[in-house]
Amino acid sequence: MMTGVMTRAKALVAVALSAAMLVVAVPAMAQEVPPEQLALARKYVDLTDRGAVYEVTLVEIGIGTLRQLTTQNPEIAEETDLAVGKVLEEYKDRKGELLDQFARVYAVRFTAEELQEIVAFYETPTGQKLAQANSEVNTDLQAVLQVFTNNTRSEFFAKVRAELRAQGFEV
Repeated sequence: MMTGVMTRAKALVAVALSAAMLVVAVPAMAQEVPPEQLALARKYVDLTDRGAVYEVTLVEIGIGTLRQLTTQNPEIAEETDLAVGKVLEEYKDRKGELLDQFARVYAVRFTAEELQEIVAFYETPTGQKLAQANSEVNTDLQAVLQVFTNNTRSEFFAKVRAELRAQGFEV
């Protein structure tokens, strides 16, 4: 019973967060942005796209599609692999579309002057080093956060149980 309630609660929170993000994102994306500001934002995006987010995302989508279709239709695994490769080729030259959308997000949030300062920093050796290290640093940070979450989850649960027991509840 409690698991179902928690699942529904998590689903409702996810829906609410998604709706809130859309409410925030839609007005931001609809704003007119001066072309020079958008160009600076795009330059920043290009300077910091060390993780090749577009390519990685497409490969992940391709692998997911391949797994799903191969699981359902193992007899056409080879044909499915070829079809995935063919469709990936169709998306090869569309990276600019996604990066333009990323640039618009930055252009709406930062002034032209701020974007110029950001671009100037990322053109320095230190900025280039940061851009290059960001992907690896983010991976390391996620690993640290995962360990913290796993350790804290057990400890937190035990402390809540102890608190409830201190109040006379047997849990």
